[in-house]
Amino acid sequence: MAVIEVSDLHKEYGPKVAVDNVSFTVQAGEIFGILGPNGAGKTTTVECVVGLRKPDRGRISVLGLDPQRDHGELRELVGVQLQDSQLPDKLRVHEALDLYASFYRHPADAGGLIERLGLGDRRDTAFAKLSGGQKQRLSVALALIGTPKVAVLDELTTGLDPTARREVWELISEIRDTGVTIVLVTHFMEEAERLCDRVAILRAGQVAAIGTPAALGPLEDTFITLTSRRP
Repeated sequence: MAVIEVSDLHKEYGPKVAVDNVSFTVQAGEIFGILGPNGAGKTTTVECVVGLRKPDRGRISVLGLDPQRDHGELRELVGVQLQDSQLPDKLRVHEALDLYASFYRHPADAGGLIERLGLGDRRDTAFAKLSGGQKQRLSVALALIGTPKVAVLDELTTGLDPTARREVWELISEIRDTGVTIVLVTHFMEEAERLCDRVAILRAGQVAAIGTPAALGPLEDTFITLTSRRP
């Protein structure tokens, strides 16, 4: 069953076409990857999907809801971790979780989430004092505090060292195992091959290919071939 349906999504910023008639579906319980080089339209696409941007044209359905019309209801069902998410330097881990929990009618247990994501010994640590991997774990915790059915994670492991990146990969797999459907925006081919059930490769705002990593062949070769062509 499709929990996300995107049909002919189009978004422009003045003369620039950021997303050009993009269509895809995301099935319940899968990790769906959105790949592409910088400027391919990945972040704009997911921001439209979660209702943070209004499309110029096209249709989007998330859990049967319209992200613009039903934004308040959808906020309770979709957790979002956007690229370069930042918090005040002095805000402590447990304070951030408690603050975000107050936004939801039925939040998860903040203390339990802190432990589950390996931040138990950092619950009183200020955001500025966290390592890169710990900040990303906190970002995931904040995306999950509302007990979402869908989680959208944008460039989650950018800037992490290989060890921290693999720790976050394990975390994403564990989240999916709890029944959460995940949309993962990334430009790491190894990450997509390791985690994703299916991927959509974007190029210049358009879908260049979509399918399982196995069906698309060696993903890095496919990515380079598709994204180096003129749209």
